[in-house]
Amino acid sequence: MPRIPLTWLGEHVELPAGTTAETLAADLVRVGLEEETIHPAQVTGPLVVGEVLSRIPEPQKNGKTINWCQVDVGPEHNVDGSRGIVCGAQNFDVGDRVVVALPGAVLPGPFPIASRKTYGHLSDGMICSARELGLGEDHDGIIVLSRIGIDAAPGTDARELLGLGEEVLEINVTPDRGYCFSLRGVAREYGHATGAVFTDPGLVAVEELPTQGGFPVELRDEAPIHGVPGADRFVARIVRGVAADRPSPTWMQRRLTEAGMRPISLAVDVTNYVMLDLGQPLHAYDLAALDGPIVVRRAAAGETLTTLDGQERTLDAEDLLITDRARVLGLAGVMGGQDSEVSGSTSDLLIEGAHFDPVSVARTARRHKLSSEAAKRFERGVDPQLAPVAVARAVALLVEHGGGTADPVVTDVNHVAPAPVLQLPLALPGRLIGLELDAATVTGLLRRIGCTVGEIAGTGAQATVSVTVPSWRPDLTEPVDLVEEVARLHGYDLIPSIVPTAPAGAGLTTDQLRRRAVSGVLADRGWVETLSYPFVGTAQLDALGVPADDTRRTLLRLANPLSEEQPYLRTSLLVTLLDTARRNVARGSSAIDGWAVFEVGTVTLPTPGSPAAPVPALGVRPAPEVLDALNAAVPHQPRRVAGVAVGWREPGVRVADASDAVEAVQDVARVLGVDLTLIADTDRAPFHPGRCVRVQTADGAVAGWAGELHPKVAGALSLPGRPVAFELDLDVLLAAAPTAPVVAEEVSTFPAAKEDVALVVDAGVPAADVLAAVRAGADASPAGAVLESARLFDVYSGEQVGEGRRSLAFALRLRAADRTLTAEETAGVRDAVVAEAGKRFGATLRG
Repeated sequence: MPRIPLTWLGEHVELPAGTTAETLAADLVRVGLEEETIHPAQVTGPLVVGEVLSRIPEPQKNGKTINWCQVDVGPEHNVDGSRGIVCGAQNFDVGDRVVVALPGAVLPGPFPIASRKTYGHLSDGMICSARELGLGEDHDGIIVLSRIGIDAAPGTDARELLGLGEEVLEINVTPDRGYCFSLRGVAREYGHATGAVFTDPGLVAVEELPTQGGFPVELRDEAPIHGVPGADRFVARIVRGVAADRPSPTWMQRRLTEAGMRPISLAVDVTNYVMLDLGQPLHAYDLAALDGPIVVRRAAAGETLTTLDGQERTLDAEDLLITDRARVLGLAGVMGGQDSEVSGSTSDLLIEGAHFDPVSVARTARRHKLSSEAAKRFERGVDPQLAPVAVARAVALLVEHGGGTADPVVTDVNHVAPAPVLQLPLALPGRLIGLELDAATVTGLLRRIGCTVGEIAGTGAQATVSVTVPSWRPDLTEPVDLVEEVARLHGYDLIPSIVPTAPAGAGLTTDQLRRRAVSGVLADRGWVETLSYPFVGTAQLDALGVPADDTRRTLLRLANPLSEEQPYLRTSLLVTLLDTARRNVARGSSAIDGWAVFEVGTVTLPTPGSPAAPVPALGVRPAPEVLDALNAAVPHQPRRVAGVAVGWREPGVRVADASDAVEAVQDVARVLGVDLTLIADTDRAPFHPGRCVRVQTADGAVAGWAGELHPKVAGALSLPGRPVAFELDLDVLLAAAPTAPVVAEEVSTFPAAKEDVALVVDAGVPAADVLAAVRAGADASPAGAVLESARLFDVYSGEQVGEGRRSLAFALRLRAADRTLTAEETAGVRDAVVAEAGKRFGATLRG
């Protein structure tokens, strides 16, 4: 985010006396530039000008020589006419005016200053170097004010002289306002907000120079992205005899530091300074290292480049490059190469100012993970008319402070397209904003932002006006963009708040209501809903033990993933939900806490071999056949619900087990009105082979799985205890749900009767099948359909029931709608249950 030093901003727009970072933030927010933070002054406390009265060198045993100095820091701060200070630097002498930090001052770091005894003296302050004040990297030499053109009496506030007492405002700039990544742009917006007089430094007259004989430049782009050339302007000028490695002037270093950049050398600092001031990124080449001409082209297969950060990068065919006859010089608009870097021996420079396609720069920066200051500006759009002004400014600074001589010619290859002209219906702003705005108000506001407004054509509601967009506003591409500017400058606070009348509608659909009911019933049972990103990697599937031939490994790769570790869209909701569980455990949640989480979301199930989606052209509506191809290429994305439970379900009573996952599945089925069948499944990752069930609907469709996680999976994810999970396909369940409206049953006023039935069956008979027999037998009893509920409450195996057998105990709740059940009727139900289970599985009543 750009940082705005107030004194620097004041060079382009009139700031009222007493303006602070806080008041500046309040003014800018009215035009859409929000405050990010306010950086306090770099130095606080007493920092004053001092005059060295005496300097006594004192050699030390360690070979170092220190100076015991008496310094006049002004009548207000002197103690008996001066202050004694120990200083290790040697580049100053008696009579020099220096910068003195007195006790109580705090320098950047923070580094508080206090009186302290050192080298046998009480040092009552510190004589400061540039680095100690945050003005540069020179640490060995003391700042001598006369050498940087400052003449001030002892005791003068040095913070004000050096600009170290200034607050800096950091603002948040939206992607469409790239011109505000410069003092020029922010000053313009401050003028819009307050009416202050703004002087545009980007519109200054530039000396007209001949273009014949300049450094040769060729713009070649044989494979432009989305039909737009990668570069449409390239300005270059040579400066000879420059002390390029010399430190930049103190005022420039201070401004760069305040703006968040580190001063390096004159050549680098000048290009950075002009970029921050005007918004035009520049690059300085070592002229001696160039083998002309410069050619701007796309990368070829196999090309590499070592960038200024020392990284060797393999280039992509879409990368736009700056090259010469022999090698690649840099990634256009992103970062230069090491080979052409300005060094300590550089004396002749080529200054480049170009205009590059935002899309090309953005893709290259993301492809190589290079978020440079230049790329931040180019990818948001740079003023194509700014390059000659910025190059001229940089050349002038290099000549002034580096002793160089500029060549009397300039290279300017200009293929910039004419500024777009938009046709704006004059009634459109008022209709969209909700205010009565006359033509004069609308056109006046557009002229304020730099638009050229033509004559009004037509009358009344049909009146239109031609608006030529300013070169620094590439974001203005449609009439509605102009309407937004009118609303912004007129004042968002003046737009009335009117609640629109809601159109008549049917509310939520049946499926939406049912999905919400699923979330509601799980939340009521103590499951906490979460939301995870749908991005996964193959390592996550490996941790879950998903086989290589499993359909869940047919993944759709993202074209531009946020992370190469997770470049695919999930095919199972459990993959990301278990990652959420793992992260919770890693951050302190344990099995002692006991927790259960669930998520409702979509998965992406691509079809192997399906055609790739076409890439439509930008700026026009795709043709119907292109839209059909796009829709056909969209993979199936069913909606699912999944849950994971770890640790105590009832604190101090019991921990979560497979029955909790099964119960959650049954709760979901119950709220949807779906009949499910649970079938033991021994081969479904990531579940335990002996504690997993496959969930099927009445017509045999697989709706999901539930059970305990495999111990290896729990170990791989560092989940404690024996975690359980489930995953259901909501689309399958909703398809099986009844379409008829639910009719409430009449509540019986008669009491319920309870019967417990313990049935002994072969150990291999599933409990769910026995439960189905219990329900069928109860419904077929002479008492009629009086079974209200039946549930398994105990499983026993041992000597009493015999080897290979087990006892399943069911609790039956019986109730009739019209009478109180008799003992004979409840006994009849029990007998019918035993008979049906015996017929199906050879079950016997346990004695």
